[in-house]
Amino acid sequence: MTATLVASKLATPPPPPFPRLDHPLSPVQLEEALRSFNGSYYVQHPFHQLMYEGRLSQRQFQGWVTNRLAYQRVVPRKDAAILSNCPDPAVRREWIQRIVDHDGTAPGTGGIELWIRLGVSLGVPREEMEDERHVLPAVRLICESYVTFCRARPWVQAVASSLTELFAPRIHQQRIESFPKFYPWIPPEALDYFKSRLVQAPRDVKHGLAIVQAHCTTVETQRQAFEALAFKLDMLWAMIDTIHNAYKEE
Repeated sequence: MTATLVASKLATPPPPPFPRLDHPLSPVQLEEALRSFNGSYYVQHPFHQLMYEGRLSQRQFQGWVTNRLAYQRVVPRKDAAILSNCPDPAVRREWIQRIVDHDGTAPGTGGIELWIRLGVSLGVPREEMEDERHVLPAVRLICESYVTFCRARPWVQAVASSLTELFAPRIHQQRIESFPKFYPWIPPEALDYFKSRLVQAPRDVKHGLAIVQAHCTTVETQRQAFEALAFKLDMLWAMIDTIHNAYKEE
């Protein structure tokens, strides 16, 4: 008799609804199908549910912020990988803004700096944020896998993987609204990163979606776009699941 091996629900995200591609989807249909993957976005993870219900401890918040910095720091590197593989100068001229958004235009500016300030506001010394001493090995490997994916895959597939931003404005707004309500020890200025993303993420979505719609016009290229987005969803879920289990409080 063979035993059935069932993974923990926490370890397995809801499967995305891959469409049946008997023929290429129109640009509108393609966007609708990509957006339908929202149910697999890591906002559905129990850690985020605890966050928005006001049930995280300061220790859990610190664990999330310190580990999530590893992801913040690979984002401009994955964008640079996309740029290095992209032959279209018009795309490169617009895409490079993403690197500026995260790295800033001078020391002490940009999204990564805002994230470090968030950690400091939660009681993590700046030195401990910057040297990443609290980043879990699994989280680091998960984040590096995203850079590797974007470096190794065709640039349009890498762009498709970035379309988790389709679902991001909602999660940023949730944080802006719920953090002051449930966590009064988080100062208002700590929300600056999320406020900046309310402007940047919709712009990035518009550009990335237009690229995928323009280049993914066959059954095969559309299938690859869905697979790339599914990979990114798995990567984000694995990251938050690792953090959740590392800092779980009974």
